[in-house]
Amino acid sequence: MLANIDPITLEVIRNRLDTISDEMEVTLLRSAHSSVIKEGMDASAALFDADAQLIAQANAAPVHLASLGPAVQRICEVFPPSTMKPGDVFLMNDPYEGAQHIPDIIIVVPVIASGKVVALSGTMAHHQDMGGKAPGSTPQDSTEIFQEGLILPPLKMYEEGRPNETLMSILKKNIRIPDTTLGDMDAQIAAGNTGRRRILELVDEFGLETAVSCMKMLQDRSEAMTRNLIEQIPDGDYVFTDYLDNDGVDLDKRLKIHAKITIRSSDFIVDFEGTNRQVRGPINGVPSVALSAARYVVRAITDPDIPNNEGCYRPISLKLPKGSMVNPRHPAPVNSRSVTLRRMIDTMMGATVQAIPDRVNAANNGHPLMCSIGGYDRKADRRYVTSIIGTGGMGARPTKDGVECVQTDASNAMNIPVEATETYFPLRVTRWALRNDSGGGGKFRGGLGLEYFLEVLDGEVQVSHRGERHYTAPWGLFGGCPGARTEAAILRDGIPTEIPSKQEYTLRAGEKVEFRTTGGGGYGDPLERDIDAVLDDVMNGKVSLSAALEMYGVAIRTGNGVSKVDETATQGLRHEKRAARGPITWTYDRGGELGRE
Repeated sequence: MLANIDPITLEVIRNRLDTISDEMEVTLLRSAHSSVIKEGMDASAALFDADAQLIAQANAAPVHLASLGPAVQRICEVFPPSTMKPGDVFLMNDPYEGAQHIPDIIIVVPVIASGKVVALSGTMAHHQDMGGKAPGSTPQDSTEIFQEGLILPPLKMYEEGRPNETLMSILKKNIRIPDTTLGDMDAQIAAGNTGRRRILELVDEFGLETAVSCMKMLQDRSEAMTRNLIEQIPDGDYVFTDYLDNDGVDLDKRLKIHAKITIRSSDFIVDFEGTNRQVRGPINGVPSVALSAARYVVRAITDPDIPNNEGCYRPISLKLPKGSMVNPRHPAPVNSRSVTLRRMIDTMMGATVQAIPDRVNAANNGHPLMCSIGGYDRKADRRYVTSIIGTGGMGARPTKDGVECVQTDASNAMNIPVEATETYFPLRVTRWALRNDSGGGGKFRGGLGLEYFLEVLDGEVQVSHRGERHYTAPWGLFGGCPGARTEAAILRDGIPTEIPSKQEYTLRAGEKVEFRTTGGGGYGDPLERDIDAVLDDVMNGKVSLSAALEMYGVAIRTGNGVSKVDETATQGLRHEKRAARGPITWTYDRGGELGRE
């Protein structure tokens, strides 16, 4: 490795690598066929060195922080880089070999210069369907991975530019919407080739030895910067426990996620001993899921300006009990691992806040909604599969309210616009609005959840409904209140039937489903919230008059179309509430661990 690279060259190459990965991401999103990618943006792009170590990743989905890496490493074990040729393309989706769940396909294009692999250009995308027992390949009642779709070990998709026709035939015969899925794979290949071309341009401009040396130096620099910030966290063991609603099969059984974070100098050690054993339903998460969660937490509590590469994650160590929900034994089902990933993040954040209370927000919405929907469009004479990507409230921050209706922590996915849903599928969105009073009260209020109502216009659809926080709430911090729990119901003939957080069901023409997602937890004493902020929330329909009075102690008088704070009544009411409550002594408020209160 060269030792005389000047800092300006290093920084130029650092930014070039980031730009390349972002261009790959844009290429993938703009070339995709499915709504879940081109609208929902459930995809990521990244660059790796010849040792399959991350050198840059697009600003996309943190859930993929540790799924691309282990998968690329596994591909390199099966197909050593020394054997790769120009025009080769590799893919895989097996969760037990490095991926996370079957719909996420990893595609890798080698970058070859001077006859050897100098980098690997990789993408991951959530595909709308990969077969299995339910449209969308996320059946909530699966009890083994074989029910969840077509499992692909590391395979060569193209060999020196020639497609693997056997693989293509297998894909076409096992997927409900093969044109869409194969079109999305082509978009991934296009993105991979974009990365390949740009890296070759970088090599031509700076020279092979300089480019490769800078990749290694950037990793080492990121490690040093990350370790420096971890060293500033007080050494100690920090423990937290949170719960999942159920596993989709045993609906009345709450499931524990327990994490102990140990800070020792610059090491960040996470031990999940005490977490629930693996379950029958599909919320088990393979080790790459836990690694993604831990990587997200480390990035969230350090510095966003640190180059995002393998060096950032070298300080992390994981202890994952074998046979647990965070390290299941094959063939446990895993399609809904995202709910477990988000609760692992909640749990690690709950532990971390004990060490750095001024740098961690209250609990986020915790995977409020994801639905795969499949049916037959008789007018268009075609089978279809689409998704609902629900949003919820972000937890309040130490100095700010939480953001309303957003995909938080590990996702960064976007909702799918009403126009896209109604244009391409026989579905109608009848309501899409902020959910009043859903954010946890506090000096800083949790972000609001969503109200989303959907009607089937023709035929029938099968729905794989994946939600969370129906039975526990996103916790508030330092006197902040928990956010509202998620609610969902099917309306048949106008009569509502409550849906548990995970369920398979069928909807027919004229039937509706209503989703009300959770808000984020609050931060700080609600009686210390700025009075004008409460009034503003009431006037904007985010907080009701009754909640302003009961939760915040703010008396608002309305009349002649004008709302105004009664300051004398407010001061008296807040004084009474403080006296009745006493001093705040708790750290967090979960709002009920194991059931509705």
